[in-house]
Amino acid sequence: MILALETSCDDTCAAVVTQAGELRSNRIASQGVLHERYGGVVPEIASRRHLELIEAITADALEVAEAKLDEVEAVAVTVGPGLIGALLVGVSFAKGLAAARGLPLAACDHLHGHVVAGTLGPHPIQTPYLCLVASGGHTFLARVEDPARYEILGQTLDDAAGEAFDKGARLLGLGYPGGPEVDRLAHAGDPRAFDLPRSAPGDGLDFSFSGLKTALLHRVRDLGETAARERSADLAASYQRAVVDALAARTAAALAAEGLERLAIGGGVAANSELRARLQTVCDEHGARLWAPPIELCTDNAAMIAAAARFTEPMPYPTYLSLDAAARPRRASSA
Repeated sequence: MILALETSCDDTCAAVVTQAGELRSNRIASQGVLHERYGGVVPEIASRRHLELIEAITADALEVAEAKLDEVEAVAVTVGPGLIGALLVGVSFAKGLAAARGLPLAACDHLHGHVVAGTLGPHPIQTPYLCLVASGGHTFLARVEDPARYEILGQTLDDAAGEAFDKGARLLGLGYPGGPEVDRLAHAGDPRAFDLPRSAPGDGLDFSFSGLKTALLHRVRDLGETAARERSADLAASYQRAVVDALAARTAAALAAEGLERLAIGGGVAANSELRARLQTVCDEHGARLWAPPIELCTDNAAMIAAAARFTEPMPYPTYLSLDAAARPRRASSA
């Protein structure tokens, strides 16, 4: 069994997964309420909270998995990208756990976890496949020929899709995290009410969301505070439709260009209800099959880190004692 830890941002996560991909437990301690008052994640507060929670969430994951620490055969942990202080909490704790028992340690890339989340469970996705990862910090399309690595086909040139949702929510006076709030409000609005731009950056598969964010800012200012509040549902629906249109259009183009018949999605934005429905339509139109993980496997979680560990060469004791975290992706094109 693999015991995995994930502390790259504001969720303290632990999971137990077998080498065969059976999900035994996936526990998440969210800090959303803690950071809501600030309108976003405060790195120092997140790090301190991880310190308080990581031992308890690990014990919880083992209990739910009906497993003992002595039964764990490998430890896995996110080493980046993410908030450096938060990452170091997880890396330090994982090194201590592994070293105390002489276990191997898999140093995993957070983005690789999102890419291979669909390999878990009773019906895992098979290679080759296309993967769309859309989260608060990253948005990219990747071709996966081997679950141990991936090739980036296109990525955001500025804001990530999740960041665009969070900033849009803030402009509309909604709570944090912004993505679920926009999604909820959009159900009551008309997505055709406001004509917002859809990015088309060049002829490739890259994304851009900064212009859309600016367009929403101008619409809110032009309407005025009272009218913007009265039409917030229409604004949210129109804004969400623009983000989804951009993601779906590039994904459809990638499926056609790469000739792939499987699509996996990951990242917090993959939990968006309109995006999931639209990508199912895209797959139907292209004769492809969609792997949309359960919501708890889309947002940050440790199960996906265990999934990445299945395809990552573990480091033997005591090699990993000098292991460090990295705030930025270690490589731009692959895990």
